[in-house]
Amino acid sequence: MTAPAARPEDIRAVPVRHPGRWLTAVVVAFLAVVVVHSVATNPRFGWGTVGHYLFSSRILHGLVVTLELTAVSMAIGIALGVVLAVMRLSKNPLVSGGSWVYIWFFRGTPVLVQILFWSFISALYPRISIGVPFGGPEFAHANANTLITPFLAAILALGLNEAAYMAEIVRAGIISVDEGQTDAASALGLTRLQTMRRIVLPQAMRVIIPPTGNETISMLKTSSLVSVIAYPELLYSAQLIYAVNYRQIPLLLTASIWYLAVTSVLSVGQYYVERHFGRGHSSREAPDTLLARMRRGLLIRHARVAP
Repeated sequence: MTAPAARPEDIRAVPVRHPGRWLTAVVVAFLAVVVVHSVATNPRFGWGTVGHYLFSSRILHGLVVTLELTAVSMAIGIALGVVLAVMRLSKNPLVSGGSWVYIWFFRGTPVLVQILFWSFISALYPRISIGVPFGGPEFAHANANTLITPFLAAILALGLNEAAYMAEIVRAGIISVDEGQTDAASALGLTRLQTMRRIVLPQAMRVIIPPTGNETISMLKTSSLVSVIAYPELLYSAQLIYAVNYRQIPLLLTASIWYLAVTSVLSVGQYYVERHFGRGHSSREAPDTLLARMRRGLLIRHARVAP
């Protein structure tokens, strides 16, 4: 005699046990508590000094300068990078070769060397002029030491170096667009420039945006190298303070906190920009933010305890 079939309402789903996950979570939580306790209770970190200088005018001025360097350098890098990427894809060997040489040079030399080079450019060209080359008329001229200020030297070094990396990022995005899109645009009578501006680049943005966000965050931190030419960005502002009070660790922590804060804001912005440009292009949904996951967890927990 066969047993009666189980009714659907009698079937009870048993969740899969994951003891390894819980053990790993406990170990990670324990290590986190140990590290936080050690950092919070160690008086040598000088948290009182950190709190004192965190919002000081000199530190905040350095933060503003760092943001200016990041914004201007990235603007130059993106604009010039797009031009170099288009040149690199040109069928003219002289145009594509010139772009390749630029990218090869600026990616092959350290950005710190480039910063120092631009700060000492007056040793090579004491006088900078604009005019017709090879003995032609001169329209304007200036002393290099006066024209190339530390700010301009930093912008030139960071922006021109970033352009080399952005060129490769933009080129990868352009290549990712199907060639049929270009052929269709050409059949409709669009010029190469119109095709690039209206058809290719908008579709390439989903590939270009993620690494560009990473480059922006990297630029924020790379701007600290400008301290070698004594330009008062965030790190050098902290160095000027601890050169007087000899509280190196607290001032470095102060600078690090601001770097972490701005990086976190940029990361959140990058997430939403990626989500905007990635809509409809991928079968995978964009991952939830930490806030969304926490909110979803609270809703699920509330639903379980509700009568």
